Amino acid sequence: MTVITSYLTELRDRLQWITDTQQENIRAAANICADSIAADKLVFTFGTGHGGFAALETFPRTGTVTGFRPIVESSMALMHHVWGDGGTRQYRFLHAQEGFGKVILKSHRIVDGDCLLLFSHSGINAVIMDMALEFKERGLKVIGVTSLPHSSQTPSRHSSGKRLFEVADVVIDTGVPLEDASQRIEGLQYPVGPTSTSLAIAVGHAINAGTAEELVRRGHQPFVMVNTNTVGVQQAHIQNDKNYEELWRLLRNR
Repeated sequence: MTVITSYLTELRDRLQWITDTQQENIRAAANICADSIAADKLVFTFGTGHGGFAALETFPRTGTVTGFRPIVESSMALMHHVWGDGGTRQYRFLHAQEGFGKVILKSHRIVDGDCLLLFSHSGINAVIMDMALEFKERGLKVIGVTSLPHSSQTPSRHSSGKRLFEVADVVIDTGVPLEDASQRIEGLQYPVGPTSTSLAIAVGHAINAGTAEELVRRGHQPFVMVNTNTVGVQQAHIQNDKNYEELWRLLRNR
């Protein structure tokens, strides 16, 4: 078996494991998100590093629901330059700085009824825990998408001593092992083929879709993003402009 086949099989099997074991938690997360959106509040999403990709996918993305609100701090999400501006050294410093997460939240004017969806493979770093604890202190709901095999074996890097899975109201476990990279190649010291990002994105979309289903069940018509790369491009733009206006309605009184 080639490493390509092995990796894709591994990813498929891990997604099946989530399907088999985490659906109840994903449904609980969707219900929390639906509570916020139905109340004209926001579902804030956030992750540092590669966790930020999953947060970005929640809106505006084809098939996603207006009301999800990604928080993107480029200094902690776009470290692909490695050197220079927005490099990996800046990222490693900032995501470990306690207090920074609370400063970020101040810029987004959190209100009662909002909830927070955090993506963090390790669930141990300061900025993630700042945000989770701030929401909990306000009596607001926190959803954590994290790896219990990794996080349970790794001490917190926050003064609270807590990890995301110990604070969140709902935890979705990706089941990704400690090393994340899943494939060993003979003659190569370190493993390749990470799975945490793909699985976190899949979980995020499952929560988003479940939120839409729950809103409809409650009699609410969610605003959904439409693919513009089709023959129906003009109608799609009209619909998406309505989605953007709905987001502005939710934001303008903050």
